[in-house]
Amino acid sequence: MRSIFSPELVNGPFGDPALYVDFRFEPRALLIDIGDLAHLPPRKILRVTDVFVSHTHMDHFCGFDRLLRICLGRDTGLRMFGPPGFIAQVEHKLAAYTWNLVERYPGDFVIEAWEMDEAWMARGLRLRCRTRFRPEPLERRQFAEGVIVDEPAFRVRAAVLDHGIPCLAFAVEEKAHVNVWKNRLDELGLPVGPWLKELKDLAIRGAPDDTPVRAWWRDREGEHERHFTLGALRDDILRLVPGEVIAYVTDAAFHESNRQRIVDLARGAMRLFIECAFLDEDADLAAARLHLTAGQAGRIARECGVEFVTPFHFSPRYEGREEALRTELEAVRAGTG
Repeated sequence: MRSIFSPELVNGPFGDPALYVDFRFEPRALLIDIGDLAHLPPRKILRVTDVFVSHTHMDHFCGFDRLLRICLGRDTGLRMFGPPGFIAQVEHKLAAYTWNLVERYPGDFVIEAWEMDEAWMARGLRLRCRTRFRPEPLERRQFAEGVIVDEPAFRVRAAVLDHGIPCLAFAVEEKAHVNVWKNRLDELGLPVGPWLKELKDLAIRGAPDDTPVRAWWRDREGEHERHFTLGALRDDILRLVPGEVIAYVTDAAFHESNRQRIVDLARGAMRLFIECAFLDEDADLAAARLHLTAGQAGRIARECGVEFVTPFHFSPRYEGREEALRTELEAVRAGTG
């Protein structure tokens, strides 16, 4: 069964960081960092429901204005998550514009902005277009163990890294896939249909074994239904397999604390998007600017045991030498460099 996620970098490896994580089977997407979004068409922007911002250096946050421009006037909303100070920066962005006509807009675009400290205590505001984005405080939350979003199909974990300021790394974790044994369905005389999605949702949520399940369908002879318990069907026709994990790491100094936090976040991930701003030959410059080299990114990827690595956030000094960065990362990851 394919992953529910389809991730892609919005810009090339030298462009502003922004990772678009589309959902294959739902009309929604996630956005990790919001650098320049000029290449992201409105139809894709309008799928975004949640935005995760590592930090608010300009190349990671300047796309906020395009995001806002496309979403205004629509009955939709965004949840946004960022590091300490993030809420004030969202408010300042909104305060730069005049909102005297928004009461006439056909839709009430709403932003929920959340910022987390290193103890994962979160403060939030709701900001509504029709009230000129007047802040409405939300009840504080504790994000246990860095889990900042937890939905039936997936969750998002974060780690706080050091970039001279707190900088967030993220892991988008698909929960277990539920596969259906078609031959067992046939043996039970049950057809496929919408009722299977309800069954899978119950299994993913870990509902009790005695939860009632109604199998229903329609054919030429009319409507039919049969009743089971979740436990009986789960053991008989379902198989749970681990879901895919996508990790995103950018703007981090290379030291032991950051290394360990990245490995804890990304261990076993299917895909790792990781910055490699400099070559190892420029490690002193990387250290001074609190970024990773390609070799350091390769060491981290090897320790995490990830299957696929996508390097990005290359320094413009390497224009025309892109392959050198990729080669160094892969050589170190493979243990040959």
